[in-house]
Amino acid sequence: MTTDELTTTITDLYRSLGDRPAFDAHLHPDLTFWESDADGLLSGLGALDDLRDRRATRVAAGSPPLSVAPEHLHADAWGDTGLVRYVLRARYGDTRSDECFRVTDVLRREGGTWRIVHHHAEAVR
Repeated sequence: MTTDELTTTITDLYRSLGDRPAFDAHLHPDLTFWESDADGLLSGLGALDDLRDRRATRVAAGSPPLSVAPEHLHADAWGDTGLVRYVLRARYGDTRSDECFRVTDVLRREGGTWRIVHHHAEAVR
């Protein structure tokens, strides 16, 4: 059951993409994260907001992705600590190829709720 809870948490996270408060509810306020387009390890929701704002200022050619969803989820849990590995795929409606990222999320259960405490995403070229 616990690994199902972990994969459901990740699936719900990306279903709430575009709704920042709902998305952030899945994240621990002090999370750390690596992103392919960041210079180094980032920490906290404030740093995530800064990264989001920088991304928003970069105008990408074409329309935004039609969907962003995790695939091939693999989860493990040890008590109140969980680890989920997956491929995150962004699909476009135009001629652009899908964008894929290898992701590892570390989660901690607090008060019965799983929240991401560390996120590592690497673009697959």
